Amino acid sequence: MVNASQHAPGQRAHVIFQSLSENDTHCVQFSYFLYSRDGHSPGTLGVYVRVNGGPLGSAVWNMTGSHGRQWHQAELAVSTFWPNEYQVLFEALISPDRRGYMGLDDILLLSYPCAKAPHFSRLGDVEVNAGQNASFQCMAAGRAAEAERFLLQRQSGALVPAAGVRHISHRRFLATFPLAAVSRAEQDLYRCVSQAPRGAGVSNFAELIVKEPPTPIAPPQLLRAGPTYLIIQLNTNSIIGDGPIVRKEIEYRMARGPWAEVHAVSLQTYKLWHLDPDTEYEISVLLTRPGDGGTGRPGPPLLSRTKCAEPMRAPKGLAFAEILARQLTLQWEPLGYNVTRCHTYTVSLCYYYTLGSSHNQTVRECVKMERGVNRYTIKNLLPYRDVHVRLVLSNPEGRKEGKEVTFQTDEDVPGGIAAESLTFTPLEDMIFLKWEEPQEPNGLITQYEISYQSIESSDPAVNVPGPRRTISKLRNETYHVFSNLHPGTTYLFSVRARTGKGFGQAALTEITTNISAPSFDYADMPAPLGESENTITVLLRPAQGRGAPISVYQVIVEEDRPRRLRREPGGQDCFPVPLTFEAALARGLMHYFGAELAASSLPEAMPFTVGDNQTYRGFWNPPLEPRKAYLIYFQAASHLKGETRLNCIRIARKAACKESKRPLEVSQRSEEMGLILGICAGGLAVLILLLGAIIVIIRKGRDRYAYSYYPKPVNMTKATVNYRQEKTHMMSAVDRSFTDQSTLQEDERLGLSFMDAPGYSPRGDQRSIGVTEASSLLGGSPRRPCGRKGSPYHTGQLHPAVRVADLLQHINQMKTAEGYGFKQEYESFFEGWDATKKKDKLKGGRQEPVPAYDRHRVKLHPMLGDPSADYINANYIDIRINRE
Repeated sequence: MVNASQHAPGQRAHVIFQSLSENDTHCVQFSYFLYSRDGHSPGTLGVYVRVNGGPLGSAVWNMTGSHGRQWHQAELAVSTFWPNEYQVLFEALISPDRRGYMGLDDILLLSYPCAKAPHFSRLGDVEVNAGQNASFQCMAAGRAAEAERFLLQRQSGALVPAAGVRHISHRRFLATFPLAAVSRAEQDLYRCVSQAPRGAGVSNFAELIVKEPPTPIAPPQLLRAGPTYLIIQLNTNSIIGDGPIVRKEIEYRMARGPWAEVHAVSLQTYKLWHLDPDTEYEISVLLTRPGDGGTGRPGPPLLSRTKCAEPMRAPKGLAFAEILARQLTLQWEPLGYNVTRCHTYTVSLCYYYTLGSSHNQTVRECVKMERGVNRYTIKNLLPYRDVHVRLVLSNPEGRKEGKEVTFQTDEDVPGGIAAESLTFTPLEDMIFLKWEEPQEPNGLITQYEISYQSIESSDPAVNVPGPRRTISKLRNETYHVFSNLHPGTTYLFSVRARTGKGFGQAALTEITTNISAPSFDYADMPAPLGESENTITVLLRPAQGRGAPISVYQVIVEEDRPRRLRREPGGQDCFPVPLTFEAALARGLMHYFGAELAASSLPEAMPFTVGDNQTYRGFWNPPLEPRKAYLIYFQAASHLKGETRLNCIRIARKAACKESKRPLEVSQRSEEMGLILGICAGGLAVLILLLGAIIVIIRKGRDRYAYSYYPKPVNMTKATVNYRQEKTHMMSAVDRSFTDQSTLQEDERLGLSFMDAPGYSPRGDQRSIGVTEASSLLGGSPRRPCGRKGSPYHTGQLHPAVRVADLLQHINQMKTAEGYGFKQEYESFFEGWDATKKKDKLKGGRQEPVPAYDRHRVKLHPMLGDPSADYINANYIDIRINRE
């Protein structure tokens, strides 16, 4: 009995049984008393069952509160069997109220089951793998009331309520106690407890055995790695956990991957197939012991990476994003692991292009791209140039090259034309200019633009700088002929090319045209101002310089001999080498320089006397011989930078002896010429009548005298044709042909006098032949009587041209003319006359008649009168006509 008021709260009082060991269920019966006047609980009365001297644990039965002033009976069914022993302990615990009484009496140990408390069958051990659910099932027999509580009590004192109680019969029931995911910490002794106010039942302790699944201590070992496989050794000699090991497995996953795969292994080595190249894998070994959840945790992982595999293919989709003249932006498809098959890879963009037309000048370059970059800009390219690009994907195991793609950069303005490529040929009034395409066309050349401007000239008549002119040429025309230029003038040329983007830089060059020969203003040829036996006075007109000023004037005197192709006035053959009279005499030449005049001395037209016996700048102007005919030329020379241009013109002719010096005006028209021809024709008709009488007399003596050459057929000789291409020269040739008629009458008189005097010696007076060499430049002509009127058609002179088709008509007119038969070149008769005199000597001095034939020179012009025809020089045919 315990009086609670006499003790402090929390104090305990124990009644302890001795240790008991039985083979069957024991029943402990006892009476208890709990009372307080004011109804408060004096404390708690509890019963404990200690097994094998173990911990006291939790009370298997307890009661608290005030139950009136009476005793109550309760029973304790203990199912602890031998060889285990147990000990029962009663405890009174003072409550804080400290009022009332607690009592215990009539404690009995019965050898049969309790009538009020159910007893449990033997409880067996439970073995389970760690992490698995464990379950205790307590089978009880006896009377079970709804108010009873079924608990699973741990030896350490923890209580677990029953998950459910299932009645098997009216006196048997089954209480189930599940333990979820048990671990090693929950391994202990457990027993079943039923509690009710009328009593309690307690079973024996059963052990909860928790087994730890096995786990390898060390990770597996890598034996060999490939692009798609790994060969490992399990390395399971040392483990953590409980055996026995009934199964081994390999668990592998990609590092940081979401999935895992398990392969059962029967050997110590294993080869993992179908792995991804260049991928890191975690490989662990799983060991399994018997029972559910017997597979242990994966062992330490092996981190290993497969090798790279050769790339699947080269990058695709290479295309341009932007094309400019000097840069190219390219892009291609993003590359994934399925293409690269390696996380360590490089993408190189390789390109090449040619600098010029030669493939030896090729720029090649490869650029490595950064990881994940699929766009790149190629800079510093050349415009309008093909750029060949390809992509190369490479990793440690191989490389793949993409297909070459060609892109063309855009056009740009062309580069400048090289100045050294400008070649030119200057003429007097034209320049031929040629150039080459720019070394950097930078596109398709569409045209060339040439600008030129006069910037300097030696001719004061040329205005400099002149207007700027521009010419456009097609792309395939890299040359041009510039005409209508000024002689002796420097022009600045600029040549530039154009593409669709505009003009490029221009190439500049300066070109100077050649100077031209001076020009004379002798369109209206004046008659000589005066003439004597030894002199002739002419009018010298200043020449006009063309490209260069006149440097010097020269007067040239040329002896006019028969049977010589005379120099045409204004012809190209001038007198480039100055010859004094003495030098010409020593060399046997027919011309000499009679005077040289400074350009400043002839500001305007002035007279000049040829043969005035004066010296002009070192050139002697000797008197002319009366018996000789002379041609007077006026020559102008221009000198500039080592270049000399000459022009000469015949300004007068001095006939021998007292020949008529009245020139035929250039302005005479065809009507005047026809009148002269008519007069000559009438004179020839009268002369023919006289000749007819002479011929009759000669024919009578033909039988007596025979000549091997009589009669002779007509003989014709045609002169060589020399074409001229400049119209000015052609027109001057025609003009000069009219001018030469001023000497017709004198030559005709010579022919008539010769025919009238058959005994006349062509060698003339010996005294005339003996004239000093100083007065006869190239031998003098025999002195002939002057002043007789003759035919207007003098042999060797330039007459109005006669067409070939009109030649017969012209001959017929000559036959009826008064002077027919006397228009011969008298030099040809000298030979015949000498031959006759020799024959006279051989035959004893007997006189023989002269062969009767005439010689006539006719000037021909095949296309006279046709303004579209090209004129030729005056040509002649010599006609020898039998008089009969």
